[in-house]
Amino acid sequence: MQVYKGIEMFLGIGNEPNIFLLDGEVLVDTGTGNTFAQLKEEIEHKFNKKQIKTIVNTHYHFDHTGGNKKFRDWLKADIAIHADDKEKIEQGETLAEMMSETTRIVTVDHGLYNGDIIKTSNFIFEVIHTPGHTQGSICLYESDKRILISGDTLFSDSVGRTDLAGGSMEMLISSLKKLSELPVMYLFPGHGSIRTSGIDFLIKQMLVAPKLNAMI
Repeated sequence: MQVYKGIEMFLGIGNEPNIFLLDGEVLVDTGTGNTFAQLKEEIEHKFNKKQIKTIVNTHYHFDHTGGNKKFRDWLKADIAIHADDKEKIEQGETLAEMMSETTRIVTVDHGLYNGDIIKTSNFIFEVIHTPGHTQGSICLYESDKRILISGDTLFSDSVGRTDLAGGSMEMLISSLKKLSELPVMYLFPGHGSIRTSGIDFLIKQMLVAPKLNAMI
């Protein structure tokens, strides 16, 4: 479904994350790969697959990266993830076993850093490094349109858990403080519903009393 003009969201069900397609050009996360056939059909129905040149992972966990190989084989697109999570993908350390899945090792084409730009026809998203859920967790922020694609750093009513490999509550709090400085009108998280109001207040709440989400 279209959640903003030019942004399509494929709603995650169960362990699957929300997947976003920006201007039909950049795919944000790929899910576990178990729903690849359905997603492929939906994308082909609405978009020209030849225009999708880049896959951006918000962090290394299997539920967000397990579909990387299938999507890259299909789209011939480059894969990008923050440099701090790059090795996890390439060594197959994606916590797939927590979901009773087998990891799929795949090379990463681009290591991202804070301040990098992901540009499409109508959007200019800045990479915001937000460690805490993982060391290389990122959000994508569009300042003109006040859109935050938050991965598993921030949800509509909670924050990402910090008890897994690379997690840190101290780093998560620091990342939330960074997000609190951004004017955000549209919150598009990695799981659950989107949010279009009270986002500043939500972040302040999470800074005082973080409510940890159970998703990996």
